[in-house]
Amino acid sequence: MDILILGGAGQVGTELQAFSWPEGVRVHAPDRRSLDVTDEAAIAAAFDARAYAAVINTAAYTAVDKAESEVATAWRLNALASALLAAETKRRAIPLVHVSTDYVFDGAGDGFYAPDAPVNPQSVYGASKAAGEMAVRSANPRHAIVRTAWVVSPHRGNFVKTMLRLAGEREKLTVVDDQYGCPTSAADLAATLATIALQMAGDERAPTGTFHCVNDGATTWCDFARAIVAGAARRGGRSVAVEGIPTAAYPTPAKRPANSRLSTQSLSDAFGLAPRPWEAALDDILDRLIGPVRSN
Repeated sequence: MDILILGGAGQVGTELQAFSWPEGVRVHAPDRRSLDVTDEAAIAAAFDARAYAAVINTAAYTAVDKAESEVATAWRLNALASALLAAETKRRAIPLVHVSTDYVFDGAGDGFYAPDAPVNPQSVYGASKAAGEMAVRSANPRHAIVRTAWVVSPHRGNFVKTMLRLAGEREKLTVVDDQYGCPTSAADLAATLATIALQMAGDERAPTGTFHCVNDGATTWCDFARAIVAGAARRGGRSVAVEGIPTAAYPTPAKRPANSRLSTQSLSDAFGLAPRPWEAALDDILDRLIGPVRSN
């Protein structure tokens, strides 16, 4: 069985390639130079070259603030590429697992967003990802759209690595304390995507639709930063103060959702998957980046 992974150089794509796939499963993760996902002819040629059992699309333009000025680039990768992939996989009867984002919501709601909650993106990034979702839904009925949020890992640039770097440079960190969300381990997300892809590849009756995958529990960016610093200190890192500030004190070109909490109930109902707490996932990431907790 051959599975195509798009966006293999990113956090989730890296973890997908490292995932312990069942015997007989071969994963293929071409880089951007090998496969331009905004080129319809290139996509068709890639599918002509090999019969894929499933496609996992993690490719995305994720520079949230830059997207406000690079509108066309964001829409090409997040919306056009999704439409091309959905059309090509539909034509070949291949299931498509597509990663999306909490930014499709405006963040004004209370509680945890269910997958069927109305979308209302407030940024170019969010709008382009919402358009990509619509393209996938309309073009390929055998799809699983998996929204996630606050993805972190030992790879590439992300919030955990940024906080560790700043804690090594500064005596105090100031972090936004009025945005709520669910941290997500790229490794845990990759395992979920792989499980869904394998089920869809092996069973035409496998669940389809839109799902949410984040680690269990919720926090603010500030409390997340405090947990990172405290976890690093238990492993021999510096312990620095983390001060909360309002969003208004840290203006950015793109508006962030104040509430990014996502409900994973439909994921559990459809696939029997129950994400672990974000604190446990963070410990695993810190173990990989720094080492185990030091005994006193």
